Amino acid sequence: MNFNFVGNTRVKEQLSFLIESGRLPHAIVIEGEEGLGKRTLAREIALSLFCRGEGEKPCRACPQCSKVLKGYHPDIYEYAATGGPRSFHVDVVREVKEDVFVRPNEADYKIYILGNCQCMSESAQNAILKILEEPPAYAVFILTVNSKAALLETVLSRSVVISLEGVEPSQGAEYICDKIPDTEYTDALAAVTAWSGNIGKAMDALGDGKLSKITEIARSMAEAMIMPDEYELLKVCSVFERDRDTLIAAVELLKVIVRDALLYQSGDSLSGQKKQAELLCTNLTKAKLLRLITVCDDILDYAARNGNNAILITKVCYALRRAQNR
Repeated sequence: MNFNFVGNTRVKEQLSFLIESGRLPHAIVIEGEEGLGKRTLAREIALSLFCRGEGEKPCRACPQCSKVLKGYHPDIYEYAATGGPRSFHVDVVREVKEDVFVRPNEADYKIYILGNCQCMSESAQNAILKILEEPPAYAVFILTVNSKAALLETVLSRSVVISLEGVEPSQGAEYICDKIPDTEYTDALAAVTAWSGNIGKAMDALGDGKLSKITEIARSMAEAMIMPDEYELLKVCSVFERDRDTLIAAVELLKVIVRDALLYQSGDSLSGQKKQAELLCTNLTKAKLLRLITVCDDILDYAARNGNNAILITKVCYALRRAQNR
């Protein structure tokens, strides 16, 4: 399959096999954080199923592909909740249930792309479950969700779950430079690195100037870590009090700066922050730098599981200094 989708090679291979072998399930759940391309992949699946061109599919040129790409194919129903809790209303599911038994207009399938399903109430999920249990042969449901944990086990048991991940920084940077020609490769690389391979978030950061803020904070954190007392690090981290996403991105970039410090003598640099990498290389042993990388991973894992910013900031400062035996 000719998926126009960056990274996630195993996901594309899995989908290609299922489509080409005629084993694609009638319900697919695509999970992943905002910005990873869940909706883009859902549309790529629709293209692959609707394409009637010759050769590798989707051809992106036949009338079916053209209508999908332009957004007006009559056999695609697309809806996305606004993102607020319980904003995916049961009325939408009722509309889908009524529509699904009307046969396709042009294609061999009717595809329902339902976005932000983490916003579904339990009643809405139970309502759609009845369709997932006994759907018409031509119906394909693609549910996108931040985490499959937001869905009922009964819904998941009737679906195949596809999990998206961030891309390699260099791959993401090349994609961004292709999409936004005026973008400097080093800026794109720094943005993708800071956002853990999330191209959507990286492009947003480049667009609204947030990257420069993240870069400055990560630099300041690297410099403050080696100060005699913890006040400077606490002061730097105070900006995170109401900005969790920036904290996560700054720690991601800090991790890459520490990695560059480990490899400083080789001249290899991913972060583009050579001054800070040299500073860490000069002041910290290899063992401490390795511990700092592990600590950054621990902080990011903790951030994904804990919603309390005050506790997270305290953990950041404590863990980074403890890794240096301070």
